Amino acid sequence: MTRWLAALPLIALIGLAVVGAQNLLREEKPTMALSDNRAAPTRSFPILSSTEDISFNPPPDGAPIVVNLFASWCAPCEVEHPLLMELGRRHPDRMHGLLYRDNPENGAAFLSRLGNPFTTVAVDEDGQGGLDFGLTGVPETFVIRPDGTIALHIRGPLTPDDLKRISQLL
Repeated sequence: MTRWLAALPLIALIGLAVVGAQNLLREEKPTMALSDNRAAPTRSFPILSSTEDISFNPPPDGAPIVVNLFASWCAPCEVEHPLLMELGRRHPDRMHGLLYRDNPENGAAFLSRLGNPFTTVAVDEDGQGGLDFGLTGVPETFVIRPDGTIALHIRGPLTPDDLKRISQLL
């Protein structure tokens, strides 16, 4: 009986490892989609390489938009970038970038190297705007309706399936 009790912590550890491995290997990633209808931040952000500001609530031009939060120091941002370029080709004038907690010069160099899919690139150097969006970590992508509510929030790098969902909302 005492041997069984001594093995109990090992059995629990193995069980936790199995559950953790299953979560890491599952293909579905968590998203918040069309559920909470919360408002996008009304804050204004400075535009990269400009003296002007932009607000995403309400969206410019009164049409649905995509806002992608990214950073030059973010490896997953670089991985998703080809999909952002494709989305920018499909929906010109609907793509906006928000450079999160990054130096504007580094962000400009990142976009110069990989291409710029965005109509506008705004800067959130202190990260407060990202927190207002509900950011949990870059990259994250938001689709904002004309009324300023968030229609779709995608955490992590975009996938081809995400592009389809975004295109349906635009």
